[in-house]
Amino acid sequence: MFPAPPPAPTPSTTPYARHAEPSPQHGQYHQGGPTQQQATPRHTPLPPQRRGPGWLGVFAASLLTALLVLGAGFGILYAQNGILPSADPSKPGTPVVPTAFSGGATDWKAVAEAVSPAVVTINADSPQASATGSGVIYNAEGAIVTNHHVISVALGNEGVLNVTLSDGRIYEASVVGTDPSTDLALIRIKNPPSDLTVANFGDSDSLKVGGEVMAIGSPLGLSNTVTTGIISALDRPVEVSPSESAPNPDDPFGQLPEIDQSPQTESIITNAIQVDASINPGNSGGPLFDVTGTVIGINSSIASLDNNNGLAGSIGLGFAIPVNLVRTVADELNAKGKVDHAALGVTIATDMATVDGTTRIGARITSVSPGSGAEEAGLKEDDVVIAVDGAQVISSKSLSGFIRRYKVGDTIEVTYVRSGEEKTAKVTLKPQGA
Repeated sequence: MFPAPPPAPTPSTTPYARHAEPSPQHGQYHQGGPTQQQATPRHTPLPPQRRGPGWLGVFAASLLTALLVLGAGFGILYAQNGILPSADPSKPGTPVVPTAFSGGATDWKAVAEAVSPAVVTINADSPQASATGSGVIYNAEGAIVTNHHVISVALGNEGVLNVTLSDGRIYEASVVGTDPSTDLALIRIKNPPSDLTVANFGDSDSLKVGGEVMAIGSPLGLSNTVTTGIISALDRPVEVSPSESAPNPDDPFGQLPEIDQSPQTESIITNAIQVDASINPGNSGGPLFDVTGTVIGINSSIASLDNNNGLAGSIGLGFAIPVNLVRTVADELNAKGKVDHAALGVTIATDMATVDGTTRIGARITSVSPGSGAEEAGLKEDDVVIAVDGAQVISSKSLSGFIRRYKVGDTIEVTYVRSGEEKTAKVTLKPQGA
């Protein structure tokens, strides 16, 4: 499939996973793990360190995008310094002590020492498969934020979750709730200790390209691994789809208008933080910190180049779910175990529109749902949305990612083009499926 024409590599996005046994329905392409692993007996904590690399081959010299869990379920990823807030009184405990930052060289040693106790390794186990990922402590009651795909193999009556703290203590955990549409989950330590260190969650709206960041997690099962880098881009549309079909190799990030013409299907779409910090399979669910030790995102995926032996890793293209979305989802999961998502009420496809001789890319509305917020605001078929609350829309996936950030009842300003004229509309978002 999509062989790489020499000498340039052919970009592609392919699922790959580490499971107890290969799953033939997705062929030989697997997601996220360095080696296949036999299922671990129930109630036996998985060791935080895994055996060395041995991935099944994917195609040589091709661009891969992967969910960063060592194992977990299948999916295709179409790839695509903050102000420290006060501690949330609803999440009592021992908060991370902020590190001082005066604008000079960042003391990453001090940041790592301050925040590492709030980062955990998560081992998910079932009779069929096992997986390793990362997480960050959300409150003193033992709640932990991670990715849905990290713990998905343990969902069900026979699944077991074990959490390893930074000091090596291991606890069993249970699922509070998961939200597959944002790839986020909240789990809770059973009988948590009283000395948990709770992370500070910041504001991703204040981020700037070039800001310094630190990732901590368990890449390849190596717990408490710290890497640093910068924010390379913001609002990078990243999509994970359950589809088994292979993406177009000429458009791995799914943003070209001549390729992305179909209406959106149900999938995980995030306008992610792109970073060059080294993150790898096993970093999934782990936190991305700014220079003050504030969580600004949850690491979830990478794009990487495969080499001839099938081993893929970081090439400086990592993606994190922005913390504002993380906070919204985690708060809802903690309160009621599920998330009610907002919807614009349209189907869309990437397209272009021209205003006053200038051509812009955006998301063309292909249909409007009756009774939706979009219909009530006057949006119509063939309108091309070019911005949401002033943020530029660069594709249908980009628009979906922006809407994902809002809650039911929020009112947003949509900028769109109709018949060559730029217009705006105030849209109140309704529940998805309403």
